[in-house]
Amino acid sequence: MHEIATDTLDFSLTDDQKAIRDLARDFAETELKPHRSEWDESQEFPMDAFKKMAALGFLGTLVSTELGGAGLGAQENSIIIEEIARVDPAVALSVAAHNGLCSAHINKFASDALRAKYMPPLARGEVLGAWGLTEPSAGSDAGGTRTVAVRDGDFYILNGAKNFITHGTVGDTTVIMAVTEPGKGARGISAFVVDKSMPGFYASKKENKLGMRCSDTSSLVLDNVRVPASNRIGEEGEGFVQALQILDGGRISIAALSLGTAQGAFEAAIAYAQTREQFGKPIAAQQGIQFKLAQMGMKVEAARTLTYKAAWLRDMGLPFGKAASMAKLFASEAAVNVSEEAIQIHGGYGYIKEYPVEKFWRDSKLLTIGEGTSEVQRMVIARKVIEEYAV
Repeated sequence: MHEIATDTLDFSLTDDQKAIRDLARDFAETELKPHRSEWDESQEFPMDAFKKMAALGFLGTLVSTELGGAGLGAQENSIIIEEIARVDPAVALSVAAHNGLCSAHINKFASDALRAKYMPPLARGEVLGAWGLTEPSAGSDAGGTRTVAVRDGDFYILNGAKNFITHGTVGDTTVIMAVTEPGKGARGISAFVVDKSMPGFYASKKENKLGMRCSDTSSLVLDNVRVPASNRIGEEGEGFVQALQILDGGRISIAALSLGTAQGAFEAAIAYAQTREQFGKPIAAQQGIQFKLAQMGMKVEAARTLTYKAAWLRDMGLPFGKAASMAKLFASEAAVNVSEEAIQIHGGYGYIKEYPVEKFWRDSKLLTIGEGTSEVQRMVIARKVIEEYAV
């Protein structure tokens, strides 16, 4: 029988969390906002901005101080991602991918020796991390992975290709999922740490995307790459199970990214509605616009509650998979809707690049696709609630 939780959940920020929020907000306003349009147009990866974020500890949020990180929790990580996304979702996406995928996978599942080797430079932002799960024939059905790893003495020989990889070009350290036991499906997949310095491992096609354009997304090729057996993460066949757990945590990051995107678009719409006059008064005085703003504000606040709850559950060491999927699903779809409504409120001006809302809208769509599509999230949530309310 399902038990209704009676604990009081308090999501009010501590003084330390407020300081982190203010630091991230100030950085985004001063270092990102002046350049976001040019980065979007050129698709240039803002490496200098990432070096500055590294100095602030933003690229090692979930890593212990002993391994070079900031030693923060999921709540603080979410706050940082939200504030960056409020200004530039594309930059926030790269922060989320670095912290929540590659670094998180090595930090959680790798041996002490691998963690000691790879985590400090990742946590300090000296190198950027990538995470290779998706393939041309393996998207939502990651069990269809075709990249293979064949044991050869003290090495594995990896062959295959990955696509839609964040930091595929600029990343130095990548976690690659590959089949080590053919015929076992998802249970035959293992995870490896692969360096760009290893011969035969390189980036190929860089994607020309609708949105998130300054966040590097590329394909990766593995052509007879010799990877030391010691670079395997965990035991053979554990890679896919590990990946599912990493995705649970990553969905909180995408929820925070979605929340920040929605918040940024919402703020832009409110500001515009109060200054744009039609029929002799600001359009914010028109009931049709007011109703839009009311609906948008409600979705932003609901997304914030779901996101903060998921992060809180994770920090408390409680089961958070269902909450993460709910937060990711609702917040990502809210980001798309709020951004689209922000364009509508701007009218024709919302359709041109002089105003930020068209970029929020273009950036938002990825959020319903990456780290598990909305359809996959509904499958996950349905499975969880059916188990929870089993009779």
